[in-house]
Amino acid sequence: MKIESQATPDLVRLGELIADMPVAMLTSACDDGALVSCPMEALEMDAEGALWFFTDLRSDLAERLRVVNLSFVGEARGTYVSLSGRGEIAKDAVRIERLWTPLHRAAFPDGPASRHLALLKVVPDKAEFWDAPNSRTVRLLARAASAFAGLPISRAEHDVLTDLSLPAAGTAWTG
Repeated sequence: MKIESQATPDLVRLGELIADMPVAMLTSACDDGALVSCPMEALEMDAEGALWFFTDLRSDLAERLRVVNLSFVGEARGTYVSLSGRGEIAKDAVRIERLWTPLHRAAFPDGPASRHLALLKVVPDKAEFWDAPNSRTVRLLARAASAFAGLPISRAEHDVLTDLSLPAAGTAWTG
């Protein structure tokens, strides 16, 4: 996933967390309240913190974008990110062409000009993350040692990122 320079410290941290996690589970709510999830390949995090995905206009996803959640899992690193926000559908031919790779032809055989191809833009409001300090092997050994010794194991870093919008016009972040 391409990650552009970000405007706030929280967006920078979010980008660092999800940089190596290209697939997210997108969850949205149907009219009857049922939650529906599907895997989505994150293509880009733009300079405003929005995440971009390809989507198929033949799905009913566009009707369920008022509130969405993206769940990213980096099992090997022990990193988990839950991002809430809103989604919108965009037909930006320039961005589609820029993000297109031959691997996308499997889903869209007509290429970037496919009439069914659109972009899903997810604008984040809040992200929560858990980031374990060590590799999976070290974490498993720590659990075993904790069970044997009867002592608590070190916990993953946990935080909530809420500064996910750009600074007001005329101000700049100087982090």
